[in-house]
Amino acid sequence: MKAFITGGAGFIGSHLAEKLLQGGNQVIVLDDLSTGRHENIVHLAENSNFQLVVGSILDEFLVDKFVERCDVIFHLAAAVGVELVVRNPWESLITNIKGSEIVLQMAYRYQKKVFITSSSEIYGKNAGGPLKEEDDRILGSPLKSRWAYSTSKAVDEILSYLYWKEKNLPTIIVRLFNTVGPRQTGAYGMVIPKFICQALKGEPITIHGDGRQTRCFLHVNDAVDAFINLMEHPKAIGNVFNIGSQEEISIQDLSKKVIQMTGSTSRIAYIPYHQAYEEGFEEMYRRVPDTTKAKNLIGFTPTIDLEGILRDVIKFYRETLRFQP
Repeated sequence: MKAFITGGAGFIGSHLAEKLLQGGNQVIVLDDLSTGRHENIVHLAENSNFQLVVGSILDEFLVDKFVERCDVIFHLAAAVGVELVVRNPWESLITNIKGSEIVLQMAYRYQKKVFITSSSEIYGKNAGGPLKEEDDRILGSPLKSRWAYSTSKAVDEILSYLYWKEKNLPTIIVRLFNTVGPRQTGAYGMVIPKFICQALKGEPITIHGDGRQTRCFLHVNDAVDAFINLMEHPKAIGNVFNIGSQEEISIQDLSKKVIQMTGSTSRIAYIPYHQAYEEGFEEMYRRVPDTTKAKNLIGFTPTIDLEGILRDVIKFYRETLRFQP
């Protein structure tokens, strides 16, 4: 199989490329390296089945060229991270919506199967749970930049679904719930790498809000295994799947666990949302996925628990950044 991965130099994309190459597949990665990093995929360059193309998904000619040459498309390229989205809402909307529109248009032109990555942000302020794929979205005002990312991902999903329903293009959608692991950066607000780097440096662990908000974290290896299994399953076409863990923890408890596992002397510092992001920022206080649909179809079950995830990320940052315990 020849796979085309948009955003393939990013955290998740690089792990997906690695896994596909291990399976003997050919991989073409398209990335503009704005949030993706060359060091994420430099170790793949020696593989003759790997090709990196530096460019944008907004470049229709470039996307057309490589979609024509591939068998399947994994569309991961997007503006990511709450901090980036709040800082650049217009750019996030254009990148996510226009980029997906171009990818789907070219996929339809050449009749290629497309895997679209969406987000748990889709559910907005819906604090119920575990959240099922058909559950309601509850969003704040469209004038709040907080909701630009959620809105753009909803449009991506609608476009993907309509290409399947009306044009018979084989599409698959996944909604990711806090995928984490080695190579993820805390630069755009990703909480686990941010906390771990702060702890290893002995800096204050900065929590936005009161820390009572809860999240579930999935190891990237479990996520990309699910991607590949869904892409290969004929009954996944035309469907959307939650992919995540159900091991729920508050952000406050997460910070304490990071301090304990790193042996850090860091203290915890609380920063109000309006200082961390913008006035009137609205948070999602609970995000727990119902993954029954993916479990029933492909047997999806996380294999690495939160402690295993934290051990992996701590080890990565100690080795990569040469922090000492």
